[in-house]
Amino acid sequence: MPEKVTRFCPLEGKANKNVQWDEDSVEYMPANPVRIAFVLVVHGRASRQLQRMFKAIYHKDHFYYIHVDKRSNYLHRQVLQVSRQYSNVRVTPWRMATIWGGASLLSTYLQSMRDLLEMTDWPWDFFINLSAADYPIRTNDQLVAFLSRYRDMNFLKSHGRDNARFIRKQGLDRLFLECDAHMWRLGDRRIPEGIAVDGGSDWFLLNRKFVEYVTFSTDDLVTKMKQFYSYTLLPAESFFHTVLENSPHCDTMVDNNLRITNWNRKLGCKCQYKHIVDWCGCSPNDFKPQDFHRFQQTARPTFFARKFEAVVNQEIIGQLDYYLYGNYPAGTPGLRSYWENVYDEPDGIHSLSDVTLTLYHSFARLGLRRAETSLHTDGENSCRYYPMGHPASVHLYFLADRFQGFLIKHHATNLAVSKLETLETWVMPKKVFKIASPPSDFGRLQFSEVGTDWDAKERLFRNFGGLLGPMDEPVGMQKWGKGPNVTVTVIWVDPINVIAATYDILIESTAEFTHYKPPLNLPLRPGVWTVKILHHWVPVAETKFLVAPLTFSNRQPIKPEEALKLHNGPLRNAYMEQSFQSLNPVLSLPISPAQVEQARRNAASAGTVLEGWLDSLVGGMWTAMDICATGPTACRVMQICSQTAWSSFSPDPKSELGAVKPDGRLR
Repeated sequence: MPEKVTRFCPLEGKANKNVQWDEDSVEYMPANPVRIAFVLVVHGRASRQLQRMFKAIYHKDHFYYIHVDKRSNYLHRQVLQVSRQYSNVRVTPWRMATIWGGASLLSTYLQSMRDLLEMTDWPWDFFINLSAADYPIRTNDQLVAFLSRYRDMNFLKSHGRDNARFIRKQGLDRLFLECDAHMWRLGDRRIPEGIAVDGGSDWFLLNRKFVEYVTFSTDDLVTKMKQFYSYTLLPAESFFHTVLENSPHCDTMVDNNLRITNWNRKLGCKCQYKHIVDWCGCSPNDFKPQDFHRFQQTARPTFFARKFEAVVNQEIIGQLDYYLYGNYPAGTPGLRSYWENVYDEPDGIHSLSDVTLTLYHSFARLGLRRAETSLHTDGENSCRYYPMGHPASVHLYFLADRFQGFLIKHHATNLAVSKLETLETWVMPKKVFKIASPPSDFGRLQFSEVGTDWDAKERLFRNFGGLLGPMDEPVGMQKWGKGPNVTVTVIWVDPINVIAATYDILIESTAEFTHYKPPLNLPLRPGVWTVKILHHWVPVAETKFLVAPLTFSNRQPIKPEEALKLHNGPLRNAYMEQSFQSLNPVLSLPISPAQVEQARRNAASAGTVLEGWLDSLVGGMWTAMDICATGPTACRVMQICSQTAWSSFSPDPKSELGAVKPDGRLR
């Protein structure tokens, strides 16, 4: 590591240029407006949210360079389609796996900068980085007017704390190495002498002059900083700050990155990246409708905000969209709907777990049964189907910010004409949370749910629909209203009434959510489980969840001996060291020999018998709401998906990208 680095900034201390914020200045378009290179660094599967954001920031005079994470192939396919539609959109020909806090994020920015400078046909003046979770809070015209006025400035947000504390908290005095998508902490190191180290947010706006300096300079500062920051945690949060403040360009620093970030340290600092990095980090929360007033503040110039996530809250994105660009015409379809793809045929079946593959197949069969029972007319069998092959795609479907279930696109042979048809089935989870009757006088519990992938920051299960198999480790969540401190008892009961776990939780008076993962021995017995909540041993409420028996193992039809191992519950029915058998009579939960015998037979089943068992369980917990045909169909009463409001094939104007309008915009 460099021990001493040359400082080229003539100033003593830190420059901070003040910029004036004048909302009205945008009325006058400058004579020589700046042109912006937007660098979008995106990952995940939220392609419709990304397209909606792109629509809001697009103008024909700017340039859009998109990097899609190496692991996000579905999104990459969608983005390539967008780039074919517009000549000022390009996708990086190289892709990196940009992990949280990793050195590869800085490499991504530096490589993008070099690429952009080598594109002689793109005369850009500013570099702005955005993610798919950003959204503009001012119009493109306002942004251009502002940057044209301050075209020589660089906009970076500094931490604003005492520097020694920043270096410690940021881990800049430690050596990190990125390898196998993990940031490994190797040991301590010294901060080089001769320069001031600074940092803050890794979202910035840099002018072309400074980008050229960072990219092409071979001076002592740039060379050594590139070396130093190659082995640094969160390097993009500090590299550009440090280089700028010690460079000949230091007097162009504005301590404002023109963004609003939704920090809620109480929720966002739960060390949620421990599995990726040997360090504790924070991350911002998603905006909700009650945050809207924050976008209208005028204390400092701001043009973008983050984070937004349509699966958590789409309403706030709509509010911003309408505030910036006006309402869509009355009767525009799909404005309150959101679809997000979770599986797409080109991903390959190996991208799915056995649990999801098992359930998607069962959902498709549920849809075919619905077609047969509700669409047939007497003596006609033109709506009877036989399922074919694996599901072709799967979407999550939300309406008015509530999860509505899954949409499964699947192939089936129409038995009347022996032709293959492609259908889309909508399945919705049934309500499983029940308040005890008679209701207890205990009023604090609002809701309870079981799932996996609990997100403590957004306080929801990321495993939408709670798809669970025998080898999963479920988490029990409760949502509370305010009230006195109380202790409640939580009891987990398996499908044949074996009490798997019981524990007490102390609910503080201010607690809003509690969640706990009981350390159960696996495999869990397949079937419908019940989680009961009691107060002084009086039932308050209960919720149910399905542990699905698997019809696939390693994406192949499961063999009987494997099925038996997975589907027979844990050894000696012991989910924990101690047995809770003595509670069965207290809770009047008898264990009937007939049930035990049936469970044993189920566990030994395979093939169509196993499928039948699975489908009856799924049918008890999910409803096939509807089914439509994506193309030609012999079933005359079946609707066409493109004309069906819930379908992923129906129009979605808020996210569809059309022709550039006369004013240069898409929205």
